[in-house]
Amino acid sequence: MIVRLDQVTKRFGERTAVDRLDLEIEAGACFGLLGPNGAGKTTTLRMIYGATAPTSGRIEVFGIDIDRDPRAVRSRLGVTLQDNVMIEVLDPIENLRVFGRYHLMREPELSRRIEYLVDFLELRSHADVAVRDLSGGFQRRLAIAQSLMNSPELLVLDEPTTGLDPAVRLALWSKIRDLRAAGTTVLLTTHYMDEAQRLCDRVAVMAEGRILADGTPEQLILHHLHRQAVELDCSQAEEERLRPNLPDEAITIRAGGRLILFIDDAEAMLHDLTDLPADSGAGRTIRPTNLEDLFLHLTGTSLEGGA
Repeated sequence: MIVRLDQVTKRFGERTAVDRLDLEIEAGACFGLLGPNGAGKTTTLRMIYGATAPTSGRIEVFGIDIDRDPRAVRSRLGVTLQDNVMIEVLDPIENLRVFGRYHLMREPELSRRIEYLVDFLELRSHADVAVRDLSGGFQRRLAIAQSLMNSPELLVLDEPTTGLDPAVRLALWSKIRDLRAAGTTVLLTTHYMDEAQRLCDRVAVMAEGRILADGTPEQLILHHLHRQAVELDCSQAEEERLRPNLPDEAITIRAGGRLILFIDDAEAMLHDLTDLPADSGAGRTIRPTNLEDLFLHLTGTSLEGGA
């Protein structure tokens, strides 16, 4: 295991941010931590990369107790924080050079690594532009490039694509896949469910400092819900009339004025229902069940906007 947490707790005064957390991440995997703001995701990451110490419990990274030898752990991992940390008056190459020297890199290795990352993250066209004049997308690419300067075995990404436009997000997803193909283990937090489902081998859903579910996205959906979701415009009164006719295996969630039904064969269920709301046809959607549905089912809280 690259990462192992054993009964890890973190308290800030009277508040418990992480509560007796057990977690294992295998080498070469992409592992996602999902949850709303305040779930404990970022605190967990900070303990894994040694920025904050646990109140109790044990954390091993690369088989090393991070409390005993944090320098040995940090030399082998890279971290992209939620907020970019770079020198705004310098250009990307100058920022990478400064960051490489933090890792005690020397020439000619330093310049070779910079050239590789500038091309890998597609920064060449803006390599001589001051960071303050770069778009958010280019700044995020540079932030990830910085975290890769030391060729890390473990890359920690804390909400790496939040606020980026879809095209930039897709480009960064491609780079994360390339890193995994080269053997880098990736640990990320995200609020984007399509991001988690496309990138992650395993995910853990957190709330109030605890893990509620852990497994592959497909395993979790099939274990807790069903393959398909049916969304209906449906009042509370209409739901009460409809409920007795639902199949026993159907699972329901209410989201405002919408009723969401989870079932493996949505078309068959709808065909058999006789008390559908009269106007539900126009407001009816059949779609695959996703990880946000799972989180809503487990906690009653939407993932979006809610680390």
